[in-house]
This record gives sequence, structure tokens and C-alpha cells, in this order.
Amino acid sequence: MLEEVERWLAGRSWSAADRTLDQLVAAKRATGSTVSVVLPALDEEATVGDIVETIRRELVEGVPLVDELVVVDSGSTDRTAEVAAKAGARVVHRDAILPRIPALPGKGEVLWRSLLVTSGDIVCFVDADLRDFSADFVSGIVGPLLTEPEVQFVKAMYDRPLGSADLDSVAAGRTGQGGRVTELVARPLLNLHWPQLAGFVQPLGGEYAVRRSLLERLPFPVGYGVELGLLVDALHTVGLDALAQVDVGVRVHRHQDGQALGRMAAAIYRTAQLRLSRGHLVRPVLTQFERGESGFEPRTYSVDTEERPPMLEIEEYTRLSGREAG
Repeated sequence: MLEEVERWLAGRSWSAADRTLDQLVAAKRATGSTVSVVLPALDEEATVGDIVETIRRELVEGVPLVDELVVVDSGSTDRTAEVAAKAGARVVHRDAILPRIPALPGKGEVLWRSLLVTSGDIVCFVDADLRDFSADFVSGIVGPLLTEPEVQFVKAMYDRPLGSADLDSVAAGRTGQGGRVTELVARPLLNLHWPQLAGFVQPLGGEYAVRRSLLERLPFPVGYGVELGLLVDALHTVGLDALAQVDVGVRVHRHQDGQALGRMAAAIYRTAQLRLSRGHLVRPVLTQFERGESGFEPRTYSVDTEERPPMLEIEEYTRLSGREAG
């Protein structure tokens, strides 16, 4: 298995600098492909505008790489929608998509619904909380899908500094200390149960590009488990050689506190568990502790367990032009 991972790393890991924008635009024109970029957003007014503006300026107006730039707002209480629209995105509210199915909270829910309001042959997901955003995050991961016909799913890889001091360490060539759930939960799970995926540097990263023809065949965990679920299911659907990763540099974003990470970890474990066995499963709740007036007090949270079916099973989707189930 180690030899297979090493072979995959040698043949399916690239840098964003390996393909110029001119090469990507030429490949896009030659293949007739279209590209949609989707930003799932919840209360991200501080960062979403800069991300949208950069993509629009460099990859829509600068070169014709991105055909569609959509922000799906999942219930923001701040100015996220206004800021995103002003920067040049088409903004769609989660609840306005597929209204016959009541929306559930969670990032995966937003990504799943986004397939109904986009049309690109390639769908590129980008988190809306990134700071110091570079258009390489989009062009880098879209690149292999335009130039390598056999590649169907591309994840971004990057250093993840934990705070400003760690950013200095990354600049000095040391590995960032962010991605705590990846290192403590996702990487051990993948190495133990799906060792073919051990070569992915950032398996939980929110930046990845996928051919629509694959995405529409995959189930979507509605919450934090969506990245791991899609990656594992893509492996089983199209095989390791259809998966790839691209180095885009450094990812700077907002970090969660320890308890939020615990809830995220539980959802990711649950997603893995569902894929390992469809039989008896542990209880879908997580108890954490917070110090109160009388000592430590338990707080119990539900763990995301819902999954949306492949989009090809949704009647509204199959009625869309060119999206009939085959």
C-alpha cells in the first residue's frame, strides 16, 4: 500500500505554478468546459468580499477561466449577502433552493444544494473565511481537471498556520500547526481504514474542484463530515488515479475553539463510521463540559448524522437541461 501511495503522490500531486493561466484558458477552450465557483457562507462579511473580488478580477475579467461565481448564504445575520453581491457574486439563499425539502443546518447541506443553482462542468468549492486570498486557490485546483482528462477530483493542499506566530514559522519553512482535527482525527482514520488516501495533505480542506458528473453521483453528509465523506466516496466511485491534489501555498483563516473542534471531530468520526458499517452505530451525540457556577457542567450536542442522496436522485435536478439521469 505504501508503494501505491508513493506512486500516486509522484503522479497526482502538483503545484499551482505547474500550469499557467494561459495554458488553463487554452485547455478550457479546447475541451469546451465550463467552471463554477461556489462559496458557502455564514456570517463572513469580513472576508467574503475580498475573495469574490479577487476571483472576479483575476479569473473572470482578467482571463476567462471562471464562468459562474456563486455565494450560497446559509442564513447569515450580518452583511455577508450584501458584501458578496457588491463584490460581484451571484448570491443565493440556501432556503430558496429546493424549497420542498426543508434545509438542515450544516456546510454539506449548502454544498449539496449548490448543484441546483450552478451549471459548470467543473464545480470548485472555496471556503468564505479565507484571509490573504490568492486566485491560485481556484486556478490551481481547477487546472488538472482541464488538462488531465482522467482526473475527476482535486483537493488543495497548503500550510495551515495557527495564529500570527505560527505564520512566521511557516514563512521560515516549518510546518504549520493548524488543521488540528485533520491530524488528530481524519488522518488516523484514513490511514487505518482507507490507506489509499493517506497521501492527501489536507483531506478536510474546504477548497476542492470536482467534475459535476462525479459530484452528482455522490451522497453529501450535511455537516462537518462532508469533506471526508466526499473524498472516501469518490475513491470508491472512480478510484485513486482519478483523485489529485495541488499545492497552493498557505491558507490563513479563522480558527475554531477547542469545543467546536470536538463537535467537528465527532461529526467526522460519525461520517467515517457510516461508511465502515451500515449496521449498529454508536449514539449520535457528544457531551462536552464547561465550567459553571457549581463546577463543570455537561453540555450535550447532537452529531450531524443526516446525509443527502446523490443529486441525480432529485427530480428537480434531473429536469434541468442537460442533467437527465442516464
